[in-house]
Amino acid sequence: MYGYQKVINPVAVLMRAAKCGCSPFPFSGFQKFITPRKKFSFIRVNEAESYTNEKRANLSARKRDRVKLPNYDNGSKDKIYHISEFLSHPSGIEAILNTSALQSFEFLDANKYRCTLPRVQLMNFEVAPVLDLRVTPTDEYCVVELLSCKFEGSEVMESQNDHFSASMRNRITWDSNDSDQFLDVDVKINLTLEIYTRPFTMLPVSAVEGPGNLMMQALLDRLVPLLLQQLLQDYEKWVQQQGK
Repeated sequence: MYGYQKVINPVAVLMRAAKCGCSPFPFSGFQKFITPRKKFSFIRVNEAESYTNEKRANLSARKRDRVKLPNYDNGSKDKIYHISEFLSHPSGIEAILNTSALQSFEFLDANKYRCTLPRVQLMNFEVAPVLDLRVTPTDEYCVVELLSCKFEGSEVMESQNDHFSASMRNRITWDSNDSDQFLDVDVKINLTLEIYTRPFTMLPVSAVEGPGNLMMQALLDRLVPLLLQQLLQDYEKWVQQQGK
């Protein structure tokens, strides 16, 4: 006990810590601070601080659109093929997911589907986005939700799966105004990116989020009308096939 009292001078503590290469701030008893093992605990604290300082950019975009629905009765006054029937049919599901533009399409279970987009060549890297989606059709609406998203291809591109997360929700509804019927679409996309490479780590998060949000919004503004146009074409084709 008297031996400990001789070194409680703060200056002496710091000098002794410098000589032995250890931290002057003990966590569990005075003896641990004078042992070289404390040096490793100090390193772990630095790693924890670095982890909490990770930068993440949150990107989002939303697009709403409305189109007028044609009244398809296939020439019969007794039968009207409503859009809800089409979207509940396998052909309607494939139209919503735009399977004709996919590299592969797989049914998983309980309204869940795996969609693999065509491979893209980026410089010397090859990547194919793989999306797991859930489609929930009802008599009043149809919802498409993104369950997971990952990259397949080059090892470098697959390593990016640990540095981002994404969510998407596409809600399709329909209503009638007198004799006219309309299809309404509301698409929301959220993307979280970990900023861990230079020079982006040297920039404020807003420098990534600003251009990223503009790019995502421009993409939705372009794609949603095209998907709606294709959906109506597939709907018309399906109606025509029902009378054959």
